Amino acid sequence: MRYIVIGLGYFGSSLSIKLTEMGHEVIAVDKDMHKVETYKDRVTHTICMDASDFQALSTLPTADTDVVVVGIGEDFGASVMATAIFKQLSVKRLMSRAISPLHQTVLEAIGVDQIIRPEQESAERLAKILEMRGVIDSFDLTEDYNIIEAKVPDRYVGMTIAEANFRAKYQVNVLTILRSREARNLFGRVHHKPAVLGVVKAETVFEAGDILVVFGKIQDIDRLLHSS
Repeated sequence: MRYIVIGLGYFGSSLSIKLTEMGHEVIAVDKDMHKVETYKDRVTHTICMDASDFQALSTLPTADTDVVVVGIGEDFGASVMATAIFKQLSVKRLMSRAISPLHQTVLEAIGVDQIIRPEQESAERLAKILEMRGVIDSFDLTEDYNIIEAKVPDRYVGMTIAEANFRAKYQVNVLTILRSREARNLFGRVHHKPAVLGVVKAETVFEAGDILVVFGKIQDIDRLLHSS
């Protein structure tokens, strides 16, 4: 997979290095040439570029990039500008780092796909989540067992939990479901926030856009999400 990471501070550089080590193609961007030179041998590509410049960012191969991560932390304005530009460029998946509640509110207003809070996310954990297609979040209980948040595969939409029978087929248990509900942010803009359904029942029906919270071995969860 191909990733664009904006910002080579501690978080952005750690994420870029980890994704590169996993075998992915990473284009890491920073306006500081010293940082670009520092990480050029550990990241697939490093580019010196002003992330608040629309013309500069539009030269990046966004159409062929799976995920764009805006990891700028110290410069609120540059972070918001870069995020807005990538939103305008209609990238496939846009994630941005928030350093305060106000920053998060602004990013929500722009309409990013996911907001990252570095104090809650380690770069290594985020890299692991990005590598598994469809996975939104992950919590490691042990080396083998995980609790995963993932989008319900299309083939299960309209089926009940009993009909899907994840436990028998994949040895995976559904703990609950997060279902989108409309809410308004401080700017009055309508956006969707996930609401927890609580303890699900055998007759609970999967809906399009549902986020499953499941428990099991990572390889079993991966089979559930990606087998035909």
